[in-house]
Amino acid sequence: MPSPFLGMNPYLEHPDLWPGVHHWLIIEIARLLAPQLRPKYIVAVEVRMYETTGEDSLLVGIPDVVVQRPLTETNPTTTNVAVAAPPAQPVTVTIPVPEIRKQGYLEILEVETKEVVTAIEILSPVNKRSGKGREAYESKRHKVLGSLTNLVEIDLLRSGQAMPFFSNGIQSHYRILVSRSAKRPLADLYAFNLQSEIPKFPIPLKSPDVEPVVDLQALLNSVYDVAGYDMRINYRRDPVPSLSESDAVWADALLRDQGLR
Repeated sequence: MPSPFLGMNPYLEHPDLWPGVHHWLIIEIARLLAPQLRPKYIVAVEVRMYETTGEDSLLVGIPDVVVQRPLTETNPTTTNVAVAAPPAQPVTVTIPVPEIRKQGYLEILEVETKEVVTAIEILSPVNKRSGKGREAYESKRHKVLGSLTNLVEIDLLRSGQAMPFFSNGIQSHYRILVSRSAKRPLADLYAFNLQSEIPKFPIPLKSPDVEPVVDLQALLNSVYDVAGYDMRINYRRDPVPSLSESDAVWADALLRDQGLR
């Protein structure tokens, strides 16, 4: 069963689903590009690891612990007899436990020189919320943008803080940034919203090589079908993260038209 959404499916942004979607897309982009880039380039699937303590979860930080007073109290009486205080009752709390999270990305290398020509990144929640994950990614991003390596940065997540770029106030749900080293500080920004198809975009290479074009919408539709997300998503519920009021009305009508609500 195909995805009911023309473009990005907001239900795939759920924290329980997104890691799998991220992994599928990395592999599918690599499978698409590899035969087109032979024999001059190879596509390497790389993995970086972050140690997190929950900063990439939906609830940032640790919930407050609320200690309630007893529902009934006895009237105080004056006495000279020493009474031992009852032992304190434990309260369940949550502590920050370090977790190792893996995040895949792609590098296009020139076979002859082993030079990294292009880096392809798909952002995850850990990159868009404050914490070690964002700091580590911003550091790498800064190095790439200061080098001769091209950068393709794909952001299919509505929540969190977008990566910095000078956009003259452009606002969108999603964005794809294509930064060619030869044209910096200028870059191509593909900004699009929930109601729109994901735009196709080129993968920059060394001049004068022909740049392959990625149809990310087709890849996402294929992933949705192969991974069986239609059997895992309950469209009667609202997506997480939640939609704005106007987008929720639009999505509700769309899902009702398709008999999913």
